[in-house]
Amino acid sequence: MSDTPATSHLGALFCCVLLCLPKGTVQGPHEKRILNDLLKNYNVLERPVANESEPLVVSFGLTLQQIIDVEWNDVNLRWNASEYGGVQDLRIPPKNIWKPDVLMYNSADEKFDSTYPTNVVLKNNGSCLYVPPGIFKSTCKIDITWFPFDDQECKMKFGSWTYDGWQLDLILPSDEGDASNFIPNGEWTLLGVPGKRNEISYACCPQPYIDITYTILIRRRTLYYFSNLIVPCVLIASMAVLGFTLPPDSGEKLSLGVTILLSLTVFLNMVAESMPTTSDAVPLIGTYFNCIMFMVASSVVSTVLILNYHHRSGETHEMAPWVRSVFLQWMPWLLRMSRPGEKITRKNIIMNNKMKELELKERSSKSLLANVLDMDDDYRGGLAPGPLTLAANSANYTRLPPGQSVDDLAAPGCLAGCARELQLILRELRTVTDRLRQDDEEAVVTSDWKFAAMVVDRLCLIVFTLFTVVATVAVLLSAPHIIVP
Repeated sequence: MSDTPATSHLGALFCCVLLCLPKGTVQGPHEKRILNDLLKNYNVLERPVANESEPLVVSFGLTLQQIIDVEWNDVNLRWNASEYGGVQDLRIPPKNIWKPDVLMYNSADEKFDSTYPTNVVLKNNGSCLYVPPGIFKSTCKIDITWFPFDDQECKMKFGSWTYDGWQLDLILPSDEGDASNFIPNGEWTLLGVPGKRNEISYACCPQPYIDITYTILIRRRTLYYFSNLIVPCVLIASMAVLGFTLPPDSGEKLSLGVTILLSLTVFLNMVAESMPTTSDAVPLIGTYFNCIMFMVASSVVSTVLILNYHHRSGETHEMAPWVRSVFLQWMPWLLRMSRPGEKITRKNIIMNNKMKELELKERSSKSLLANVLDMDDDYRGGLAPGPLTLAANSANYTRLPPGQSVDDLAAPGCLAGCARELQLILRELRTVTDRLRQDDEEAVVTSDWKFAAMVVDRLCLIVFTLFTVVATVAVLLSAPHIIVP
């Protein structure tokens, strides 16, 4: 098969390209000469200063993106750019030249120094720029007093591990760390990264020791905690308060309170897992939850007392005078409560107390028979006690047959039988009257106990509502900030 003219031309062009390629890599000789001349007699252990009595100035900066910026000047690594083909900078591994042993004192990393040894940028004037990236872990004291409305600060202390201030002087290029490349966090917001140069002299040594301390100021975002912790807790507390509006006869008043207490307990167990575990301080939200838990538990105890009052009766319990005065008179007057057809005022309370005192005195002045028949002793005149007296008194309430008088009733023939019958009648009247009066008194006492339960119910509703509102407002107002989205 013969080649076509087009194929012949392509083959010739490909051969020309291969012939034009160099056989080996050709490097510029200037960088090689610089490295040979600079590193020929260079000692990496020598502190690069012209005068050993002067400190080496190191500029230390921090970029909040896992980068440390260290810059110094090495007098042993200078060259004239015109003598070396205009080469003005080089990249040298840090192990080949001297570099300051600046480390983070409060490091929590396993290797202590977590930086990656990148090349040092060397300029012809001896300036060395070392920018090693790394993930820095430091030990910080966390204050959870205002959790979750808290601000935290974490200090990162950098300094030379072996050189004192007379040999190595650290300076701050700026009072603030570079946070322009900081990536926003979902839980924290960055407030600032201020830096400070510290010069400390110890009693053991006359020379000072210099360190650079950067403080990372962060603020917790509270929107998550506000919507997932505080709002559900307030709703549970409001349910406990609304339980006081449930009638005691419904049978679910105590069950509702116990159910709310159990649900709040389960909720607090879930919240405890997200709270920092420390005993240095009680978090603000922990104090709030304890107050709500105390309120719900107290509401259950109050519900038991209300049900106890509501189901009391005159047969089993007698209302003490102070209970009657507090829960039937003064508390209803303060809470603006009254029974149907009755208006409780301060004047009525005082008048009712005086009327009861007079009634007790009047009852004590009556005889037993007068109390039974609701008669006064004076109405019976001067009748002496006996059968005739009973017959005469009974005649006032009994219709006599025609032609028969009281004297006939008192005749010797029927006197004994009538007296016995009258005694039986009076005994039955006394029993029936006592029973009716006892039933009326028991009904009144039972109604008083139920009304006292209503008063306690209304009092607990107002007190626990105010407690919940005041506790919530106090927690929110005492926090340094409320909502940080």
